[in-house]
Amino acid sequence: MTSELALDANPPTRPPAPQQQEMPLAVVHGQPVLQIPQDLYIPPDALEVILDAFEGPLDLLLYLIRRQNLDVLDIPVAEITRQYVEYITVMRELRFELAAEYLVMAAILAEVKSRMLLPRPVSEEGDEADPRAELVRRLQEYERFKQAAEDIDALPRQDRDTSLAHAFMPERAAVKLPPPVDLKEMLLALHDVLKRAELFSGHAIKREALSVRQRMGEVLGRLEDGRFYRFEGLFTAEEGKLGVLVTFLAVLELAKEQLLDIVQEEPLAPIYVKSLAAGNTNAPLQFSSEFDDNDAANENE
Repeated sequence: MTSELALDANPPTRPPAPQQQEMPLAVVHGQPVLQIPQDLYIPPDALEVILDAFEGPLDLLLYLIRRQNLDVLDIPVAEITRQYVEYITVMRELRFELAAEYLVMAAILAEVKSRMLLPRPVSEEGDEADPRAELVRRLQEYERFKQAAEDIDALPRQDRDTSLAHAFMPERAAVKLPPPVDLKEMLLALHDVLKRAELFSGHAIKREALSVRQRMGEVLGRLEDGRFYRFEGLFTAEEGKLGVLVTFLAVLELAKEQLLDIVQEEPLAPIYVKSLAAGNTNAPLQFSSEFDDNDAANENE
């Protein structure tokens, strides 16, 4: 009985209801300043105030909601309206030109606030119409577009996050390779040599057997300095047609074995040859040709 009287005399106290935190005027050394000091004198045009840039009234409204971690679906219209009007008042005092849409949003907030205070009509389903529904829909739609724009802006951008690499490219002289020689051009040159060989006539009692393999060594010996020589200069007209043909076959065999380089600047231009075995200090080269008879080759050796 005594304990019951004590409880009646000292009823339990309820925790105070949470109150909306007041926006500080400024933050000095980490401490919020809620009131302007009485002895503070600020001359006109003495301060440069930098405000957050907003892209429209919905952006400002969404900023006020996000800053206080409020739910968009359950907006405290009265408090948000007060903060919104305070922001507009500050902008007017700083002589900023306000767009008409900011004032329109202030009127919409005032209308929603007044409708929240009045009795709301009941719909056919029995639910009361929420005056904030249209405002919430516009905020959600704007928030989606704003988030999409932020996601796109976060993507790597040329000249902001990345830059093109420019490497120094040293100038290089183009190596001009001589064009390959067509076999038809070589046959035409051979025809000219044969015509000159016909001009020489001689009388021989005995003719030595000519070896293609031996002539291959002789051709390389004449080209051992590694310079280019005229194709016609390899032939000796005094040897007659047989000597010319043997030299021609020797040239073909050397080109086949990649021991001779044959070049021509353009069609019908002079043909030049160059030894690719010049300066070779290895063992003596061994030549073979399908045009030589084995017995004749052995006799020449």
